[in-house]
Amino acid sequence: MKVLPTYFILLLGAFLMPLAGIAQSGIANHGAMQLHGDGSAGFHADFQNDGPFENLEGLVGFYNETGSLKVSGGHTPVLFDVEFSAVKGVYLETPVEVGNNANLVHGNLKTSRSTPENYPVFDFDSFYTGESSVSKVDGYAALQNKQDFVFPIGDIDRLRPLKIQSQAINARATSAYFAEDPQAPVSLNGRFDVGSTVDPGLRVGRSEFWTLDADIPSRVTLTWDVYSNVAGVVKFFGDLRVVGWSREKQAWVNLGNTAVEGGRDYGSLTSDYFVPSEYEIITIGGTGESENYRTVELDNYYLSPNGDGVNETLEIEAAREMPGNNLQIYNRYGQLVYQKDNYTGGFDGQSNTDLVVQRQSGLEPGIYFYIITFPELRERHQGYFYLND
Repeated sequence: MKVLPTYFILLLGAFLMPLAGIAQSGIANHGAMQLHGDGSAGFHADFQNDGPFENLEGLVGFYNETGSLKVSGGHTPVLFDVEFSAVKGVYLETPVEVGNNANLVHGNLKTSRSTPENYPVFDFDSFYTGESSVSKVDGYAALQNKQDFVFPIGDIDRLRPLKIQSQAINARATSAYFAEDPQAPVSLNGRFDVGSTVDPGLRVGRSEFWTLDADIPSRVTLTWDVYSNVAGVVKFFGDLRVVGWSREKQAWVNLGNTAVEGGRDYGSLTSDYFVPSEYEIITIGGTGESENYRTVELDNYYLSPNGDGVNETLEIEAAREMPGNNLQIYNRYGQLVYQKDNYTGGFDGQSNTDLVVQRQSGLEPGIYFYIITFPELRERHQGYFYLND
């Protein structure tokens, strides 16, 4: 254990000793270890915790500039602030509970997918910073005593977070991401037949899936990237759905779509409320229902929301006549920049999605593609408009 000289650390009853018989030197705690005040401790080798190590203040860091570190032992470290920075990752063989902030500086925090027990636990008001494609939880992560949370999970060099919004506080919930085909998973036992669906016509993506174990009814937001191949699941983003493998029905179930943002390569999808623990895995799927809609080509428009009272907003006559519709607007890169259910008019060039531009910010001048769907008519109307300053 290396402690910078400007820091003050107090060990109460701690018995620290080097670990023997391993290729890399390490430190073992067999007593009661504690930081006081603004004390800080840095571990630059493997750490085995076999005694109480609980801190309500101070910073503990795990660092290795060239390799990896391992945290193990029979006692769970309960740390106030903690940093992880190891080029080849920090391997958890025991849970680590975070009381305040976990700073994911560099290198993945690696946890087992086959035995989901040893993971970082984010408790109460704790949070994390620094998550990225090269600094995240590669495996399982857990929350404790939280209602809403974004799990900073992914696989190797892909950050694939999952957001949970629950109707009440979860005593504990766990989640992990798997870059595996649900039809033939490698890390989990079982086979989740994508052809077995409760709703006829429901489609299931085969590029990835997540696990989410929580007992409180919740909405989840899943993300996709260029490797997710959502374009191979549905033709229209409005047809995307969160789908889950029901433990009871042993089939895929439609878990809904209450919001979708993004484009072909990057985006997010939010479900309806469901009880996550009733489903073994969840992923992105779709209905494909509107692919059978009749397509109607509408007029092209010119918008210039500059306050002169002319061509200020996108006014589609059919939308005013049938408000039970859904409008989606895409830029020339195929990214969703605006969407609204029951559109009757009023779009003035302001985005309402977050993935491409800042929400409620003005879109750049140029050509945009719009699609407005009328489920009752089983029709999809589409066209272009030019947006000017």
